[in-house]
Amino acid sequence: METLSVSELFVSIQGESLAAGRLCAFVRLAGCNLRCAYCDTDYAWDAGAGRAMDVDEVAAWVSRSGVPLVEITGGEPLLQPRVYPLMETLIGYGLEVLLETNGHVDARGVPEGVTRIIDVKTPGSGMADGDFLVNLPSLRANDQIKFVLTGRKDYDWAKRVLGVHPELARVAAILFSPAFGALPPRDLAEWIIADRLPVRFQLQLHKYVWGPQARGV
Repeated sequence: METLSVSELFVSIQGESLAAGRLCAFVRLAGCNLRCAYCDTDYAWDAGAGRAMDVDEVAAWVSRSGVPLVEITGGEPLLQPRVYPLMETLIGYGLEVLLETNGHVDARGVPEGVTRIIDVKTPGSGMADGDFLVNLPSLRANDQIKFVLTGRKDYDWAKRVLGVHPELARVAAILFSPAFGALPPRDLAEWIIADRLPVRFQLQLHKYVWGPQARGV
């Protein structure tokens, strides 16, 4: 049986997205096709470093956690074909399912009942040259688009992307986050206010609570 490569399973407080602040069960899958400069989960880059688990094992752990909100993240979870039956299983349990994806993998196959949180990689990530708009034609009303910004250049770049692609406005939220330790949150907040930008400012809450290098939180 084909298995999932799982980096870690844990329960914590959701640090980002419209679900920020809520109790959440996390399924972090191993393996990633990108190498972002500010990545805080580089231990999940190598798919071979994960624990082999089948879909039923992972779903059973989520069920035992007793938490109705679950996020599947990585690494890049969509690189693993078994993630799709996992999402279907979790939806079948009646859970609220979030998927965090780096935006460089076609996410059309994600079940409609899953909230897709899609990164748009900025120049500061070092990964903006990839196909960051691959999912633009298939955006859904419950999607959330996330920009992690390392400075003013990233902010101006993201603002241009929003101007060129007004169809991004049809998603549930456009999230602007200051990269922890790189961009002072106040600077980003003031730029958004000055430009009257119709985005949601957010912080990576888990990094402020537990620190930027903590795992399993």
